[in-house]
Amino acid sequence: MTIWYDERGAGEPVVLLHSTAADSGMWDAQEEALADRFRVIKVDFRGYGHTPYRSDGPYSDAGDVAKVLAAIGVSRAALVGSSGGGRVALELAAAGLAGRLVLLNPLSTLEPTPDLRAYWQEENRLLEEGDVQGAAELNARTLLGPDAGREAWDKVVAMQRHAFEVQLAADPEPEQVEGEFSPAGIEVPALVVAGGRDLPCFRESARHLAAELPQARLLELEWAGHLPALERPEEINALLLDYL
Repeated sequence: MTIWYDERGAGEPVVLLHSTAADSGMWDAQEEALADRFRVIKVDFRGYGHTPYRSDGPYSDAGDVAKVLAAIGVSRAALVGSSGGGRVALELAAAGLAGRLVLLNPLSTLEPTPDLRAYWQEENRLLEEGDVQGAAELNARTLLGPDAGREAWDKVVAMQRHAFEVQLAADPEPEQVEGEFSPAGIEVPALVVAGGRDLPCFRESARHLAAELPQARLLELEWAGHLPALERPEEINALLLDYL
C-alpha cells in the first residue's frame, strides 16, 4: 500500500491531518506559512487526494500515518488535526507520537447528535441517488462558515467530490478500524478550537474534549465554521505559529 505525503521546511516536525470532508490540500496555506520555521508534513488518508483506496486487510488512518512518520524518521511531532483528522491525532498521541496537539473542531467520544445524523442521512441519500456533486456541495454548504469565499467553496467541493468518487469505485471496500483511546490519558499540551458557526454537535464535542484532556485549553472562534483553516487561512496561520 502506498500512502501519499509531502514535506517542506526544516526544524521541529509538524504533521497536518486533514478533515474527512477534504484532503491534505486544505492545508496549503498553513504549509506555506509554517515551512519557514518547521518541518511540515501532510498526509492524504486512504481514499483522499493522491492516496488510493485499497487494502489487503483492516487498516486505520492513524496506523498509516504512524508508518509514514516511522519511514521518514519522525518519532514525535506536533500534530494538527481538523475534524476527523483530530481523532487521528488523538490516536497517534495515545501511542506516544505527539509532543503537542492542535485540534480544530474535533470529534470526541460523544455520541452523534440529531443535527449530525440528519446531515449524514442527507449525504447518504444524495450518494445513493448518484448525485455526487450534490453531496459534495452539501458538505461545503454545511461545513464552511460565512467568512468562506468562493475559492474555499470550490476547493471543498472538488476535494470532497474526488474522495466520494474514489471511495464509491472501490471494490471491495477496504475495512477501516479505529483505535481505542482515553483522552484522560493523553498527557500533552493541547489547543482545542471550536467554531461558533459550526454544527452544535461539533461545538459540544470540542468543549467536551477540552474538558477531558488533562493539558488542554479551549479557544472558541465565534466567526468560524467547521473548516476555519480554509475560511480565514491567515488567521489560522497566525494562531498555529503562535501556539507551536
